[in-house]
Amino acid sequence: MTNNNDYIVIKAKENGVQVFGLTRGQDTKFHHTEKLDKGEILVVQFTDHTSAMKIRGKAQVQTKHGIVDTDN
Repeated sequence: MTNNNDYIVIKAKENGVQVFGLTRGQDTKFHHTEKLDKGEILVVQFTDHTSAMKIRGKAQVQTKHGIVDTDN
């Protein structure tokens, strides 16, 4: 696992928010999914296997770089 200690916090602003983890390597593939309901929070971290995340639905994403709302 990578030694990166940066976490991302995803807070669902509606029911049914989907979070997809995407793999590293030559072929990017979905390897993990989570479904969140309104008010639920998911704390995630990039790893040696996860290079990107896709979020579908209204959510707030908090990172060390700031806060982003998916519905803006």
